[in-house]
Amino acid sequence: MNYPRTIVFLLTLLFFACQQKEKTSNIIKVDPEDNLEEIVRKSTLVVPSERQYDWQQLEFIAFLHFGPNTFTGVEWGTGMEDPAVFNPTDFDASQWVSVIKDGGMKLAMLTAKHHDGFCLWPTTTTNHSVKSSPWKNGNGDVLGELVEAARAEDIEIGVYLSPADLHEIERPNGTYGNGSEPKPVKIPSDPELQKTADRIFEYELDDYDALFMNQLYEVLTQYGPIEEVWFDGANPKPGTGQTYNREAWYDMIRKLQPGAVIAIKGPDVRWCGNEAGITRESEWSVLPVPEHPDNYDWPDLRQEDLGSREKLEGAEYLYWYPAETNTSIRHGWFYRDDEQYVKTVEELIDTWYRSVGGNTVFLLNLTPDRRGLIPEKDAARLREVGNIISASFEENLALNAEVEASDAETSSANILDENAETFWKPADGNEQAELVLTLDGEKEFNRLVLQECIKTRGQRIERFAFDIWDNGDWKEVADGTVVGYKNIRRFPMVNAGKVRLRILQSRVAPTIATFGLYKAPEILSNPSIYRNKECMVTIRCQTPDPVIHYTLDGSDPDAGSMVYGRPFELPDGGVVKAIAMIDNGAQKSEIVEERFDICPAGWTVEEVSAQHNSYPAINAIDGNPSTMWHTPWGDKAPGHPHSITIDFGETLALNGISYLPRTDGQLGGVCKHYKVEVSKNGTDWEPAREGVFDNIRNNPVKQEILFEKIIDARYLKFTSLSNVNGSETLSAAEFGVITR
Repeated sequence: MNYPRTIVFLLTLLFFACQQKEKTSNIIKVDPEDNLEEIVRKSTLVVPSERQYDWQQLEFIAFLHFGPNTFTGVEWGTGMEDPAVFNPTDFDASQWVSVIKDGGMKLAMLTAKHHDGFCLWPTTTTNHSVKSSPWKNGNGDVLGELVEAARAEDIEIGVYLSPADLHEIERPNGTYGNGSEPKPVKIPSDPELQKTADRIFEYELDDYDALFMNQLYEVLTQYGPIEEVWFDGANPKPGTGQTYNREAWYDMIRKLQPGAVIAIKGPDVRWCGNEAGITRESEWSVLPVPEHPDNYDWPDLRQEDLGSREKLEGAEYLYWYPAETNTSIRHGWFYRDDEQYVKTVEELIDTWYRSVGGNTVFLLNLTPDRRGLIPEKDAARLREVGNIISASFEENLALNAEVEASDAETSSANILDENAETFWKPADGNEQAELVLTLDGEKEFNRLVLQECIKTRGQRIERFAFDIWDNGDWKEVADGTVVGYKNIRRFPMVNAGKVRLRILQSRVAPTIATFGLYKAPEILSNPSIYRNKECMVTIRCQTPDPVIHYTLDGSDPDAGSMVYGRPFELPDGGVVKAIAMIDNGAQKSEIVEERFDICPAGWTVEEVSAQHNSYPAINAIDGNPSTMWHTPWGDKAPGHPHSITIDFGETLALNGISYLPRTDGQLGGVCKHYKVEVSKNGTDWEPAREGVFDNIRNNPVKQEILFEKIIDARYLKFTSLSNVNGSETLSAAEFGVITR
């Protein structure tokens, strides 16, 4: 019987309405009598808000750290920098946007105000801004020019506004932590802005919160639609007594920019827990929270397991709280110099797969230089990343397949309609299910892409496996845990005409919204350059049988450069650059380089405050970053200060030293507050430097401690006064010297 289209449409709507018997929301209350089974069932009713869903689809977005720190070469400024230091010579926001777009990124987020309090727009709230700089004679507006350039290329805008403000801490009569009592304050407070304001807000605010909310008001009202507002939880100088009226911030954002997600210290998007681009094996978007989100303080969440069934037990509320993975293209968030390490295409692509393909949004920081341009090396690598991503997902090889499902409440054909809001789903209670796809012929592929229908059915899949039909039998080639918005599995190239997806564990019943098979181009691995304690340099490449060319004079290697055959000695340090080639040079890796200082071959540990039997102090000077020195732990273990004394065996002219934290991804014992002393004879000690490693907790890369002058010394004493976790241990992967 043929029904009119209107009736068919209404019957379809009725069918889907019956399938979803309970209302979904991005927050669900857990009742005291709910057992774990009921809590797990309720978790499938938790879905993203519209703003969260729109944000998740951005996938890959750009951070832009730019400001006085760019010109002073530090990560965290003092707040007392002269605005005259900010003077880019060739600022071009359109160049930024061009690089961002070519890299495949869909949003540009500027550090409109970092911890130093310097504002990159001409704010009415402080003179510590671009209007007091010589750039464009004080008439410049970095945020404004970025917005204009981004909108021209359909790139969304995000703003980073640091709640911490060192300028307001350090300047005379500064407002940050001044002890003022909250009082009724109108936002905007500036009389001229009030004349044109569509709406005037009134909140109970202390002096600094009033200043901060006026800054927030300006960026939310003067630059058009904002997609993301990013609040950093870091504070370079805690203990001032300053508190924040975050409820007022969130209220104003919701009313002025209802489409914007509030990120990190906020209710819409959470920080992944590190700044190194490290991702979880299972990234849940549905998390238990101990109180209603309106009252929650949104702490940093660093644990590996945030949303498993075990974590859901005892929850008060279930909340949709997706993760954002952030890291920088360089070692450091601001441009420092041309020798600053820039991540390779291989590293960036790997992080993209783990973050975008691991149910998070990837926020990659770019570092404009003192010209006001993204450096050429960084730009070239990001553009190559964009080319590789685009080439990898040009054609879904599964699109014309025939699909069979072990059970189907909704059509299994929905997985191939390229619509993330239609889906296949077995009946409730079928927590395990299978899909078999017969492709239209043999296909060669090395990527599997899965998406759940998170918009209306939430996150359900807990574990899956993927098989190909090979010589009359099924062969497993990939497996995974959660899916959520997107899961991408990488595996060596295979050839098959039939494939199978096995859902091994899910909540209530799984959904699959999209299923894709892709052939991504194979990337020639970059060579890796190592030097051991015996001063021998080894160059390796994961790609089999490449020809590796290298140079030692600082020039870029090519097919005419020296061919690496065996380890070579480099006792006095220098620059090693290498490139790998295959197919007679038809395919080339990137050029990679390592800078070495004086080799630790003759170094000895003269004295150490404490060492664990399994992690002796000698590990800190063995030239191997995968080993470490660690002090004992436990109730009876000695506490801070911890120190190590190193004898170089000869007098060196030291510009400084380096400290490499442990490289296993853990933070136990990582030094925060340090003191460095040097000596010519091991008896008389001269203070060389005392300080704090800014941001090492979130970005545990090699730290350079530069002295104010060159010091001749044979002995080094490094003392840790405290570590990042507040515990009584110290760890170190390597100590090095800076002599050049």
